[in-house]
Amino acid sequence: MVTISDYQEDQQSSSFTFNAVLEPSNPLGFLESAFNFVSQNSNLFKTDSAEKQITSLAHSIKERIEAEEAAEKKRLKEEAKKKAAYEKEQEKQEKLVPNTGNGMARENYFWGQSLQEVTINVPIPPGTKSSAVLCDIKTNYLKIGLKGQPPIIDGELYKAVKVNDWFWSLEDRREISVQMSKRDQTEWWKSLLKGRPEIHTQMLTKLSDVDIETRTAVEKMEFELRRKQLGRPTSDEIQK
Repeated sequence: MVTISDYQEDQQSSSFTFNAVLEPSNPLGFLESAFNFVSQNSNLFKTDSAEKQITSLAHSIKERIEAEEAAEKKRLKEEAKKKAAYEKEQEKQEKLVPNTGNGMARENYFWGQSLQEVTINVPIPPGTKSSAVLCDIKTNYLKIGLKGQPPIIDGELYKAVKVNDWFWSLEDRREISVQMSKRDQTEWWKSLLKGRPEIHTQMLTKLSDVDIETRTAVEKMEFELRRKQLGRPTSDEIQK
């Protein structure tokens, strides 16, 4: 129902009520009723410009609707573009290719793993003494750095470790080396700390699915690869 009021005629205020129901399937029928009402209560259709004015009004309304629809399409397109970019970035972060140590090289440290343990190597200024090293490891927490300075690694571990089965050493007074035993030794870690970029663990060898001899051989190979990557002698080289 539509009400038209406050129609001015001969400087006298008069009210006219227009009652009609708009059927979405027949909008022209509603307009016809409205035009008949206007023609009976105004001089609009007695002027030569009536048709031109109505056409102009319809054209203006159509342009407004088209502009609103175009703006909405643009908004939806921009939202879809941002969503796609975000999902692509998330996918990229979630599926980082692991390095040869089954872990990842971060900006200021390197971590690797086997099914049994996690190893971490943190470069520090050459000549650093062991008394300056800070290494705090709990079941689900890790902090590594130098005393009196902001920690290099500080956060919640991706999975729990055995609190009494870890150690750290100072390699050549220029690198902190940490080794931790996993509490659950049947799965790969996706990251060292929670909330950090993750590696694609499906690309890692599923050692839990193979026999003990193969598992031991692969883990030995991983250990040798990590030492070689860090520039340290392999087991065979040490024996020689």
